[in-house]
Amino acid sequence: MPEPLRPLPLSELRLRAVGRHWCVDQPITGLATLMPVRGEIHALHHGTALELRASAETIVTLRCDRCLQHFNHPLRLAVRELVELCGPGGADPDGGLDPSLAVAVDPDAERLDANGIFDPEHWLFEQLSLRLPLVNRCADDCPGPDRWSSEPPLLDPRWAALAQHPLAASARAGS
Repeated sequence: MPEPLRPLPLSELRLRAVGRHWCVDQPITGLATLMPVRGEIHALHHGTALELRASAETIVTLRCDRCLQHFNHPLRLAVRELVELCGPGGADPDGGLDPSLAVAVDPDAERLDANGIFDPEHWLFEQLSLRLPLVNRCADDCPGPDRWSSEPPLLDPRWAALAQHPLAASARAGS
């Protein structure tokens, strides 16, 4: 069984020339899944940036936005991200990004304090959450709720007085 994901001081990670590798086979706090998240994370300290790579998968239960039925949805990720490391107060710890890095760090991206910690479980939670669909559909051809039919809808009795109004009667006659 792999060891659980635990926060790691960046100063410790900086001392590891080959970085740190985690095998993941556990539930992730804050993410309701049907099975443990399985995969791996690799973190490599580059002085001014933390290079993170991960691949993982699990299954979540979602509710269809159209028919309201529950369905299982696979979540998979393969990601590489550079997180800029900064000094106290947001200052750059070494005066700029390491020129050997092939990908520049996004200026709007999140930054970590170079003297802080990296929490692999929280980072993996964020990455998996970003892969949840914005619109939940059980299938492309979901028919919608079972109640959809050609019969007129039942009127709420609280609206009965308005249905008796002369303008409502003329509107029904015109349609």
